[in-house]
Amino acid sequence: MNEGQKRVLIVDDEEDLTWTLSKKLSKDRDKFEVTCVNSGREAIDILNQVPFDLVITDVRMPEVSGLDLLVKVKELYPTTKVVIMTAYGTSDVQKAANERGCFNYIEKPFEINELRQLIIDALKRKKGFKGSVSDFQLGDIIQLNCLGRLTSALRIKTEEEQGTIYFQEGNIVHAETERYEGENAFYHIMSWQGGEFAVLRNHTAERETISKGWQSLLLESMRRVDENSDLAKEEAEQEKRRRQKQIVQMLSRLYKAEGVEHVFLHSKVGFPLFYEGRVSDRPEVITDLGNFIAALLEKTARYTRFLKGGELDFWEIQFKKRLYIIQRIPGQDAFLSIIGKENINSGFMRVEIRKHLPTLAELL
Repeated sequence: MNEGQKRVLIVDDEEDLTWTLSKKLSKDRDKFEVTCVNSGREAIDILNQVPFDLVITDVRMPEVSGLDLLVKVKELYPTTKVVIMTAYGTSDVQKAANERGCFNYIEKPFEINELRQLIIDALKRKKGFKGSVSDFQLGDIIQLNCLGRLTSALRIKTEEEQGTIYFQEGNIVHAETERYEGENAFYHIMSWQGGEFAVLRNHTAERETISKGWQSLLLESMRRVDENSDLAKEEAEQEKRRRQKQIVQMLSRLYKAEGVEHVFLHSKVGFPLFYEGRVSDRPEVITDLGNFIAALLEKTARYTRFLKGGELDFWEIQFKKRLYIIQRIPGQDAFLSIIGKENINSGFMRVEIRKHLPTLAELL
């Protein structure tokens, strides 16, 4: 084996299949080296001795199942990629699982060139497993229980809730949480983010509340997660618009004061965040104004450093025909600048700024 050559471990209890794969894939020894074993226990033994870049395994095997093997792989080699071979499942489920889960799937029977390309693609990817053992994608664990035709209970626990999904020979027959049971409980569990799981072998449900096929359940749960994600994005966008509206209303109130020409919310380097004033329809002038204020802040900062006065908090300067007021926004890389004529009531402006400052800092 060449130094730096990728290692691929294939695990399946069908000896004819592993023999064929070993022979056919030996032609690719310039790209990767293939090792084939016929049980999960053999795979664990060899993994304890040699690291592999990719593990391709059947999910339903005697003694040590594909799920047991995957947990072990993740414990030993978090960066190892995994491909699941299965004779069960639907194309829709496999496509969704490949897009969302920790593993890739290939359905038996497959063409050798299909597997060869999948190996090459998997070895090119930088990411393998993510995080700790508890960070398996929940959909992957459910699918492995179903594909392995297991009778078991999958117990899932988050910081706030816990629930259990029951499998009978690979079929999902019951699910329960503190508040729900049946399909509602299943979909609720699938919406959880993070958490830990435990597979309890040969645990059976006291009652059956789910009759829908597991493929349909998974696809529906994925649809609901997408729907909820879209809803969350829309709610976040609405919240953003609400905050922006409040900020504009505050700036508008300040702008309406007598003598005020510009009310400008900007970053330290002068990047415009919000503006209310007499040049609202001239973005190039607003940009120039931001650059001017940024230069003013920089020069002022030099003097305060020389005087050891610390960072600028509030700055007011009265020229013959103009008044400049600049206020730092607490906890933000932002400043509120007010520019106007000499007749501005500066005392009133200071009171208004102090009144709105906490809310403004919170909204940004």
